[in-house]
Amino acid sequence: MFVIQNILLAVGSVLGALLNLYFWIVIIAAVITWVRPDPYNPIVRALRMLTEPVFYYVRKWMPFTYRAGIDFSPVVVLLAIQLVNQIVVRSLMQYAAIMV
Repeated sequence: MFVIQNILLAVGSVLGALLNLYFWIVIIAAVITWVRPDPYNPIVRALRMLTEPVFYYVRKWMPFTYRAGIDFSPVVVLLAIQLVNQIVVRSLMQYAAIMV
């Protein structure tokens, strides 16, 4: 049974780390849009490639996130990341901790 517990702990840890990494990627991508980034810069292109499909999906299903020229889709994505982190990852880790 301890093998399953270790696997669940590992999955929870990796998922939490990936969510944390994507959280910071979204923040950096949002901050970069405040200035005029060079669209040919490889870092800017990588950030857009990582975040724009998710932002597009949020804008498509929640059109109210784009109002008066301000895009609130990064805020929705950040809230969703935190929600998944607090519910799924924490529940997975707690379930693995109580397995005996």
